[in-house]
Amino acid sequence: MSTTDPEAPGALLGPADVRALAAALGVRPTKQRGQNFVIDANTVRRIVRTAQVRADDVVAEVGPGLGSLTLALLETADRVTAIEIDDVLAAALPATVAARLPERAERFTLVHSDAMAVAGLPGPAPTALVANLPYNVAVPVLLHMLATFPTIERTLVMVQAEVADRLAATPGGKVYGVPSVKANWYAQVRRAGSIGRNVFWPAPNVDSGLVSLVRRDPPVTTASREQVFAVVDAAFAQRRKTLRAALSGWAGSAAAAEAALLAAGVSPQARGEALTVEEFAAIAEHRQG
Repeated sequence: MSTTDPEAPGALLGPADVRALAAALGVRPTKQRGQNFVIDANTVRRIVRTAQVRADDVVAEVGPGLGSLTLALLETADRVTAIEIDDVLAAALPATVAARLPERAERFTLVHSDAMAVAGLPGPAPTALVANLPYNVAVPVLLHMLATFPTIERTLVMVQAEVADRLAATPGGKVYGVPSVKANWYAQVRRAGSIGRNVFWPAPNVDSGLVSLVRRDPPVTTASREQVFAVVDAAFAQRRKTLRAALSGWAGSAAAAEAALLAAGVSPQARGEALTVEEFAAIAEHRQG
């Protein structure tokens, strides 16, 4: 069977392939960049299925590394645009794609950049985001991509299990916080599965989780996203305090915070962890001055 066949065993990277590629490139995964390479073909195909990648999708991928997930995405999607910050990995990935899936290589684009600095991508606008995000920058990268590319309808990210729980948390839970609220501004968020440590090289010290985000309209509000997010940041900076106290700096005084809360229909004695993104938007609307 030819490796140009997407289902060919040699099309995707296995453990030996990943280690051989890394050795040839002189690459050693670094903690600084949160690099843990997926070495299991079944896992990357599962991610593509869970992400519900379609044949007409233009998929953006952040942190493709050696290309394990990239190749699986190219089996299904119309196009894949991968954003890679590492000089060596960025230079090598197009050749890996050309060698493994030559019939799909023209549908692949590599953007050599820090994802946080990306303001646009070449080619058609992305319709999906699928990525194994580096643990140390997962939340800011996810929020930046969702803000920058409103055409992204569906997102599936693999992140540290603890981060996955925070992103998918609902009001009232102990892990509900800034990532939960801000992600919910853009999308309906849910946990979409767990990933064990043994599918990575090197194996991380923590488990991973999949998070699904389906784009939705943001809350109806006269406040801007930046104004709403400022309230969220203030509320959780001192999450043990009541909102009257936690928002006093944001509002200018405790009395002003209380006035904004009452006008928004929120108890001044409530805490941030109890509020929905819509309630944060209502508070932002009622700030005086």
